[in-house]
Parts: sequence; C-alpha cells; structure tokens
Amino acid sequence: SSQCFVLGADLEASLLSFEKLDRASPDLWPEQCKFLPITSSPPKWMAEIERDDIDMLKAVERNGNEINDSVSELGSLTTANLMEKVRGLQNLAYQLGLDECKKPL
Repeated sequence: SSQCFVLGADLEASLLSFEKLDRASPDLWPEQCKFLPITSSPPKWMAEIERDDIDMLKAVERNGNEINDSVSELGSLTTANLMEKVRGLQNLAYQLGLDECKKPL
C-alpha cells in the first residue's frame, strides 16, 4: 500500500510542468465571423445531389427511426419475452441459412 503511494507521488511529480504561462494569450479569432445569408434556394452542393441519393438518405433516416423504435420495444420486454424474441430470431436465422443452402449457385 505504501509502495503504491510512493509510485503515485512519483507519477504526480513527473507530470508537473514548470513552464511560465505569464505571456499574453493569442487572439484565437482575430476576424469577426461573417454569417452566411439565408436564401430560399438550396445551396450549390445540394443541386448536384441526384434524386436517387436523396431517396437513399431518406431511407437511411427511416431505417434509423425503425431501429430506435425496435430498441425501445426490446427495452420494454420482460426477460422471458426477450428470450422468446431471441429464440425467434435464432430460428429465423437458421431457416434463412437452410433456404440459402437450397438455392442453386
């Protein structure tokens, strides 16, 4: 125990810095921030996005919402109901594996 204290004190001493910090702080933001004007037209980069890309992003957002809903649902289950849900997923995965084996290459 006393050995740990000595090691801790040595570690603390090794972390000390004797640097003088009495110098003036530099200006981090010398210029005023200029805000972008709000326009009714979409930004230039957005005009280059194709409709398929927008649809894909919307689908990703929907999937994220569905995942959040599923996590909330799972969190509200009792232990027994959660185990039943896991067993159902295991059975589904097993069945999908069997179906994949039957497909010709």
